[in-house]
Amino acid sequence: MSLAPAQSSDADTVPLTPMLARWQALPGWQILDTGFGNGQHLLKTWRAWQQAADRPQVLHYVALCQHPPSAEASLLACADDTSLLPLAHTLGANWFGLLPGFHRFLLSDGQVILTLCVGDALQSLRQHAFHADEVVYSLESRSVPGAFDLCDPWAVKALARCCKRGTLLHGPAPAQAEAAELINQLRACGFDTSAITLPDANSACCEWQATFDPPWTLKTTRRASKAALPIQRCAVIGAGLAGASVAAALARRSWQVQVLDAAATPATGASSLPVGLVVPHTSSDDCQLSRLSRAGVRLMLQQARQHLHDGVQWAASGVLERQVGDTPQLPTHWPAQGKDWSVQKTGLLTGADKDNPDPALWHPHAAWVKPAELVRAWLRLPGVTFQGDAEVSFLHREGEVWHLHDSHGRLLCSAERVVFANACAARTLLEGMASHDEELAQQLQRLPATQGLRGLLTWALHDDAVVPAAAFPAFPVNGLGGMLPHIPTERGPAWFMGSTYQPAHHFQRSDTDNHDLNFAHLQQLLPELAKCLAETFASYALHNWRGTRCTTLDRLPMVGPLNEGNNPSLWICAGLGSRGLSFSVLCAELLAARMGAEPLPVEANLAKALNALRG
Repeated sequence: MSLAPAQSSDADTVPLTPMLARWQALPGWQILDTGFGNGQHLLKTWRAWQQAADRPQVLHYVALCQHPPSAEASLLACADDTSLLPLAHTLGANWFGLLPGFHRFLLSDGQVILTLCVGDALQSLRQHAFHADEVVYSLESRSVPGAFDLCDPWAVKALARCCKRGTLLHGPAPAQAEAAELINQLRACGFDTSAITLPDANSACCEWQATFDPPWTLKTTRRASKAALPIQRCAVIGAGLAGASVAAALARRSWQVQVLDAAATPATGASSLPVGLVVPHTSSDDCQLSRLSRAGVRLMLQQARQHLHDGVQWAASGVLERQVGDTPQLPTHWPAQGKDWSVQKTGLLTGADKDNPDPALWHPHAAWVKPAELVRAWLRLPGVTFQGDAEVSFLHREGEVWHLHDSHGRLLCSAERVVFANACAARTLLEGMASHDEELAQQLQRLPATQGLRGLLTWALHDDAVVPAAAFPAFPVNGLGGMLPHIPTERGPAWFMGSTYQPAHHFQRSDTDNHDLNFAHLQQLLPELAKCLAETFASYALHNWRGTRCTTLDRLPMVGPLNEGNNPSLWICAGLGSRGLSFSVLCAELLAARMGAEPLPVEANLAKALNALRG
């Protein structure tokens, strides 16, 4: 059975009044919408949040959606309320590639957070671990298999697991024949239905409400999760992509964050890379890395668009990925939404290699980004303070507060939470702490091993070479290394090729050997362009960038608490490897979500793959 929509099938028939009186002056408010529909309820909630004087600092909106509407459909639905059009346009700019799974959108400078859960409603609910403040039962069609149906007892039980005591459930009144059965199911799962009035045969559709307030004792994990971790101070060790993205994510949630780095300025390690690619990973089985990379790329593109100057500090250029050695491959049955991300194409190359017939993947939603510019932008956000020349040597705890000191015993800062985002140096610092902490020593055994990977990026100004700029492709080409052909620099347009890989514990290659290796990769990637640049490489009239990345053995970042107790105070975000641009925002959102008992940015089974203590 299903609830029969009495007047309209649009989600905008659900009024917003239940929440407006309850969310005032709160640090956050979390809404679960059981049917996204055409997005009108989200847009109206977003507008109400913008207009509220005492609005919550962060509004989380989690929406279940069997089939996402097109951006055009959401715009058309705003015809009767044109004040929603600017919000719909903002959302539509990122509305692509909505494959089954979770998709996160950071709106209004990241203070309104939409998590769109595409696919079967019950499966989506089972991948959540947050507790909503409010549940909106929307009038999405009940006839669609996999959509949420409140008259399904399994659906009510799954919904109850996402509620805490006091969660308000509201929506359109059910048909008279279904009302009594629905009320019984709600009561059996812990909802107080005393406010619901049974409709008669002549009554029109009206709003009804129920409150999650079971007459039994709830488990500890259900008790007021938002109050478990109030807004406070956090110290972040490391001012690269990992640390700065964590600082930005917490600052958006009103935390006071102090970022410390041993160097005098931020982004001096691997994040000092002059330019890098943000590109989704592809695989024939659409593995965890592929799905996580798409989630990370979506978030990074949103942050780059918000914080960086287009065409100067970043560009949504798209990236062509050459299938060197028959890899990578797309999934066998790649739906239309997947083709928004990656599609097999030939004939896209321009310049010297324009006649190359070899297959390649085109990633339209990929970009080049200057990492250091983004790090500096994040560190300028309100609530974030950067402290350079501050190498943390030891920490000690007094009560709930950690005190961070340098090697001379000088106090650098104090905070209730500490995040280790200092790449491979994190383990050294933690092992020093573990020598006096048996519990921490045991937890570190579950932390993935890390290693440093050296790399050298070859580059040159176009004006310094005899090769005309027209010989280069119009967009970055990735595969065996990457060619970034037209990047603006302070000294003029430049091209970048690389970078190399070498374990940090191996004898370090010379710069000449690394340039030769980058040239060998270019010969496989773009053979005609390599012929044009052979003289330039042979003369070694080249510039370079050198850096060391921190990577885990399974090539996945490690994010999360360093103990599994209640409200852990030590956290880590490290091991982003060569995918720092693709993973940093996702990792920061995941860490902030776990720290604040918020909805996760990806499904729980994907988030588990990034757990710090996964060994």
